[in-house]
Amino acid sequence: MTAKNITDLSLSRRQLLKGGAALGLGAATLRLAPAWADPWGQSNAYPQGMVEGNDIALAIRRETLAINGRNTRPITINGTSPGPLIRMREGQNATLRITNLLDEPTSIHWHGLILPPQVDGAPGISFAGIAPGETFTYRFPVVQNGTYWYHSHSGLQEQLGHAGPIVIDAAEREPFRYDREHVVMLTDWTYEEPAAIFRNLKTAEGYYNFQERTVTDFLADMRENGFRETARSRAMWAQMRMSSRDIADVTGSTYTYLVNGQAPEQNWTALFKPGERLRLRFINGSAMTYFDVRIPGLRMTVVAADGQPVQPVPVDEFRIAIAETYDVIVTPEADMAYTVFAESMDRSGFARATLAPRLGMEAGVPERRRIADRGMEAMGAHGGMDHSDMAGMDPSSLAGMDHSSMAGMDHSSMTGMDHSSMAGMDHSSMAGMDHSSMAGMDHTNMAGMDHSDMQDDTSPGASEGDLLPAGDAQPGSQYDQAGIGIDPDERRILVYRDLKAFRPWPDRREPEREMEIHLTGNMERYMWSFDGKKFSEVNGPIHFRKDERLRLILVNDTMMEHPIHLHGMWMELENGAGELIPRKHTINVKPGERVSALITADAEGSWAFHCHLLYHMDAGMFRVVKVS
Repeated sequence: MTAKNITDLSLSRRQLLKGGAALGLGAATLRLAPAWADPWGQSNAYPQGMVEGNDIALAIRRETLAINGRNTRPITINGTSPGPLIRMREGQNATLRITNLLDEPTSIHWHGLILPPQVDGAPGISFAGIAPGETFTYRFPVVQNGTYWYHSHSGLQEQLGHAGPIVIDAAEREPFRYDREHVVMLTDWTYEEPAAIFRNLKTAEGYYNFQERTVTDFLADMRENGFRETARSRAMWAQMRMSSRDIADVTGSTYTYLVNGQAPEQNWTALFKPGERLRLRFINGSAMTYFDVRIPGLRMTVVAADGQPVQPVPVDEFRIAIAETYDVIVTPEADMAYTVFAESMDRSGFARATLAPRLGMEAGVPERRRIADRGMEAMGAHGGMDHSDMAGMDPSSLAGMDHSSMAGMDHSSMTGMDHSSMAGMDHSSMAGMDHSSMAGMDHTNMAGMDHSDMQDDTSPGASEGDLLPAGDAQPGSQYDQAGIGIDPDERRILVYRDLKAFRPWPDRREPEREMEIHLTGNMERYMWSFDGKKFSEVNGPIHFRKDERLRLILVNDTMMEHPIHLHGMWMELENGAGELIPRKHTINVKPGERVSALITADAEGSWAFHCHLLYHMDAGMFRVVKVS
């Protein structure tokens, strides 16, 4: 970070404070990260500043701001994008006053925080949103500690930079020691309008994928696998009108990947003294990007996942899904710089920062790895289907369709089915939720689909028979695999199997019932759903019984990763760790994978449940969970 960066940022704060009196933004509310004034201080050198205490004011507006040297129009929070670091303390009562200076409704969801539903911040669920010109006050007790984040839950505002980090200091001593800490918030920025991106994704499968296979790739595969296998694989992908390189929907062809709002060329720098133990609080606050994170020359010890302490895990690299957080400890001994390298999962770009004893130092940037190909295992759910009953159907309408969620369905009743009764559905009960981008969605590939065999919206969806012991991994889980594009022989990679809670959680009951939900979609038409139904098509919420112990099973019938987030309650990931299964607010589900989590339904009210890929959620991969 240069002196000019600091001067410009300080000026923007002075301007904000000067003009913010009318909004109640007192000078005590906002302060610069003090590591600039005191390089060896304990506080976090987060470049967007910090607000702290139990009475915090935030102003949301859209304004001109330079991102990577180019003027653009993000949504800012107290003048910055991403927003300032919010710092609170466990055990306090938080008051956060949010003033909306946009010309449209907005909101803030406190991601991963356990709080009452009316202040969770998801419009249309138990909160109306914040109207233009309105100030809304969130009040809630802070009942946890750790690393979290906040973001808009209105339309596609999150893609416009409407997000920021949260650090909650523990009321009691944490189970690991460190000398200094830094927040590392990863985001993906585009100079396109989010609505245009969504239209492009609907228009053409692979619109942002500029890394398609070439003749050279085909010849290399033929040498390795033989002509017959290579041709069969290519034919299957072509039949589905998909690419084996559909790793990410939106790529570095439009994204600039940022660390704390700064592009790789800006090289955000975090300071340390040689021999210090640094706590790095990684937050994936991006809209659509998975990152693979490593610090060449330094081993990281993972000490917390999604804000919750875990048994220490030494690793060289970890994959962080959208909305997840990981806290790691590193101990740089040498008086030298180290590169924090966060490579996008599809290898189309990277975010980069530096750990250094002094400003101005930098280390080499690793070469990006080659994009990987989806293997045939991603098609596993497609095998064994009998399409004989589809005789006479136009084959072109099937191209690109993900049929995995239809396995075992009787298609004989599909002939001539009339879906016209769905037209004009009344969504008035969704007040405050912005679904405008769903207008005009093309359902031609879904015509005639019979959803009657799928889970009813209000049914328990449960198996009351023999259940797996609590904590056991589901058959079909891939907890020992990092995911596509990762070579486990290259370096030590964090996998979900490694995560063990620091101590057992209080509720040790076995699950009373199971609920299975399928993650479904159609990449070509860009339709995403649960159990084959978009949010606009469901008849009611998913029901949890108050205080029940429930096992939620997630089955990914698509060929894409999905980070699934449940508001208001913890999900205890059943990764085989027995009574030490880890608590998470977001669970990544790989293609073809079957995972499960235990839930104590102790949060009465209505809660959002969705994929945290922003455009997947907006396309319909969203439900409401009602605890009553």
